[in-house]
Amino acid sequence: MAVTILIHLANSEPVKAEVEELPKPGDTVVMCKNPRDRGDKEFAWVDDGVTTVLFPWWRINYIQVLPGVTEEEEFPMPFRDR
Repeated sequence: MAVTILIHLANSEPVKAEVEELPKPGDTVVMCKNPRDRGDKEFAWVDDGVTTVLFPWWRINYIQVLPGVTEEEEFPMPFRDR
């Protein structure tokens, strides 16, 4: 199942994309599919027909994991269960 992420690149606007699994600590790049901006519009720097891009870790400030539409897993929040 693909996970939608928002990649915040250094000195650039964020990139929304899908990954098959979240990056691991030993990875040197983040491989993602269907890169687009926050509003789901195509980037001018992505050539026609390109569906997969690789971003090296040294260009990434941080990554946000966006919630999925059918996401059933929920983080435990013990302070709300009381």
